[in-house]
Amino acid sequence: MQTSFTAEQLENPRISEANTILRKCVHCGFCTATCPTYVLLGDELDSPRGRIYLIKNMLESGEPATKETVKHIDRCLSCLSCMTTCPSGVNYMHLVDEARAHVEETYKRPLFERLLRNVLAYVMPRPGFFRLSLIGAKLASPLAPVAKAMGATRIGALLSLVPSPMPTPEPVGQPGTYPAENKRKGRVALLMGCVQSVLDPGINAATIRLLTRLGFEVVVSGEEACCGSLTHHMGKEQDALARARRSIDQWIKADVDAVIITASGCGTTIKDYGHMLRLDPAYAEKAKAISAKAKDVTEFLLAQNLPEAQGGLTLAYHSACSMQHGQKLKVEPQKLLRRAGFTVMDVPEGHLCCGSAGTYNILQPEIATKLRDRKVANIEQLKPQAIATGNIGCITQIASGTGIPILHTAELLDWAYGGPKPAKLG
Repeated sequence: MQTSFTAEQLENPRISEANTILRKCVHCGFCTATCPTYVLLGDELDSPRGRIYLIKNMLESGEPATKETVKHIDRCLSCLSCMTTCPSGVNYMHLVDEARAHVEETYKRPLFERLLRNVLAYVMPRPGFFRLSLIGAKLASPLAPVAKAMGATRIGALLSLVPSPMPTPEPVGQPGTYPAENKRKGRVALLMGCVQSVLDPGINAATIRLLTRLGFEVVVSGEEACCGSLTHHMGKEQDALARARRSIDQWIKADVDAVIITASGCGTTIKDYGHMLRLDPAYAEKAKAISAKAKDVTEFLLAQNLPEAQGGLTLAYHSACSMQHGQKLKVEPQKLLRRAGFTVMDVPEGHLCCGSAGTYNILQPEIATKLRDRKVANIEQLKPQAIATGNIGCITQIASGTGIPILHTAELLDWAYGGPKPAKLG
């Protein structure tokens, strides 16, 4: 793609990088076939190629983002399916991140939307506040149909996502050091996380039980909480970078061999810390080092040569977008589950997003619901006994549309290798 940035603009390293990405696009259109919003809406501007044109024009002009441009950028899920499809190596992830930061810096959203985004950006990365907000939302959840009927679709969507029953706090997974059983093989940090630690604390508990049985000492630092992913994808770049620096400081201080992540959306961001902080002389090298140590829990477990086990259930495996497109981990979780004795089925249209995408299912509820229903229909036709996945957003989103139990891969592996049977399985 031809670009026309001025020499002065290209002195800005962020614009220079965007220019490099833009010039790789050859307009082939392969990305349109795998873009969830284009598949649903059929609008060229809601395809990666269309958004690339909008971003190019917005950044070249150097002017504030327009309402039309913001609409189509906001509709992007950041599922990164387009990057898996693209034959030219266009790094759409870094381009749309830059676009969102520009939108956040230059565009004044309507008052209610601004308030909603600010509340989400403040509450969700803080587990304590998020837990309190869940209690309040639970009390208000019967009003979800009323809110939707009155046109308050975002409030209705938020209330509809409140889990039932409310999650019970789990002592295993709280900040601290969990010693290895028998001979110690290594020392790892486990991302405590923000939303997941509240919505489904059993995931981290299962991971700790499994890792300690395998001989790893596990450190959980409550200081890092949110990795910055949520605010990063909302364009609130300074908040995201501050969270990234805090996480890096904690993990360097912990002196660990690896940083284990159980939410694939967080994993994609943490593995990108080296890029996010490349312009920070105090953190650039430290960020690279932490990104190199970051491992999805299934990626780490695959290297441990687990023995064969007798899992028994027939599972539909939903590959989270951040897992298969963001981290390029498509077969590793299925390999582990099959080795553990589970029968694993791939979901039709598995490359398409379920509609969760961080805060997307709250901010874009109509599109998110259509994607969820499409995903659920593809899963239910397989008639699995349970669903396995590796991302808390997907778990929450898909669970809101089906009665089939949905569990994190780590919970199933913990059970197969000597841990307790997950409560979701009855």
